[in-house]
Amino acid sequence: MEFVAYVTGWITDRFGPLAPLIAVGLLGVGLIALSLPVFLKRRVDPLEKLKRQVREAEAATVRDQQAPLRQVSRADKLDRFSTFLEPQDEKELSAARLKLLRAGYRSKSAVRVFHFAQFTLGILFLAGGLVYSVLLNAGGEVDTTKIALSVIVPGAIGYYLPKYWVERRVQTRQEEIVNGFPDSLDMMLVCVEAGQSLDQSILRVAREMRAGFPDLASEYEIVSNEMKAGKDRVQVLRDMSERCGVTDISSFVTVLIQSATFGTSIAEALRVFSAEMRDKRVMRAEEKANKLPTKLTLGTMMFTVPPLLIILIGPSVYAIYDTLNNAKF
Repeated sequence: MEFVAYVTGWITDRFGPLAPLIAVGLLGVGLIALSLPVFLKRRVDPLEKLKRQVREAEAATVRDQQAPLRQVSRADKLDRFSTFLEPQDEKELSAARLKLLRAGYRSKSAVRVFHFAQFTLGILFLAGGLVYSVLLNAGGEVDTTKIALSVIVPGAIGYYLPKYWVERRVQTRQEEIVNGFPDSLDMMLVCVEAGQSLDQSILRVAREMRAGFPDLASEYEIVSNEMKAGKDRVQVLRDMSERCGVTDISSFVTVLIQSATFGTSIAEALRVFSAEMRDKRVMRAEEKANKLPTKLTLGTMMFTVPPLLIILIGPSVYAIYDTLNNAKF
């Protein structure tokens, strides 16, 4: 204990009152850096090792005959850290993938990149908060509460910043899909009534909607490509509904599935549903218009009533104050 007290006193005298805190922080960072490689190291499955050796042997035989079809991206380098950067529970992993799909991130390694961004930004903001607290308290009294807040709050902000970005991205994307969906239905109805099939109509609508509503157009393109690849149409439409997470898209998918199941006319179903979507768009516009007076009333009360009260009552209050101040009792 005397040695620890001596070392602490020597560090404090030489580098200032925050030197022990800095030393502990650097020690923690060093221990994390040393333990990460051991923690992230994955045990090699013998079966996976054998499969990899077979694949490497097969690839070596055709390496001189064929160029590589796919280059390794930066995100693929995170594969060996998948046990650390991906949830081990299958439900949590599926929920994270679905959330990122609805945000428009369809990469296979999107979940790993998301958690890597959370981890990296959390560490960087934590280090920035530590540096800020050191500079703020240099040469003065050390306040433990302020130091803890200045370190923990930036770390929490950095950790939750990617999650907030994804949530905002999902909301913005769904709003864009809702706004452009009625117009796409009208275009699809025109294409179907002109004699095109549903697959051709979806592809044509995707091309026409790309300039104004790129997210909706990309969803239509995915549907068209999956249908061309031979995937079941019902499953393709249900996947689109799950990716979008919008009630209107779910209703549209249900209408198309029922039309294909019962053999009814797709053009008639699209005509009725597009009219319903136009009515819903008008109702949404009317709802926003009806909310506007309430919002204006609140702003008017906040910025108009206080100055008006000051103008009307201010002179009287000042006169009363002056009278009472000069009165002799």
